[in-house]
Amino acid sequence: MEEIRTSERYREAVQSGRVVVEFYATWCPDCRRIEPYLGEWEEKYREQFTMVRVNRDEVPDLAEELQILGIPTFLVYDQGREVKRLFSRDAKSKEQVEQFLDQAYA
Repeated sequence: MEEIRTSERYREAVQSGRVVVEFYATWCPDCRRIEPYLGEWEEKYREQFTMVRVNRDEVPDLAEELQILGIPTFLVYDQGREVKRLFSRDAKSKEQVEQFLDQAYA
């Protein structure tokens, strides 16, 4: 899974089709709880969309611009347009995130 480190690369990545972005931080306990499943999700949804990650502490201007107020937050893009968002309060368990990903482009 690609780790996005600049705003410029972020903009390129989300323009490339169907892309789900996870905003996280290394100090976030909920992020660490779901991190072991990222590879599994990337493989499971490979035919439907690409997954990338952004450490909100490494690109704080981007997180502020996108109003990432809690982490983890998942943003769903279709050809550069944000179509869905899963906020931290609803992204605390594997089941919550999988339910969201299952319906990302429904």
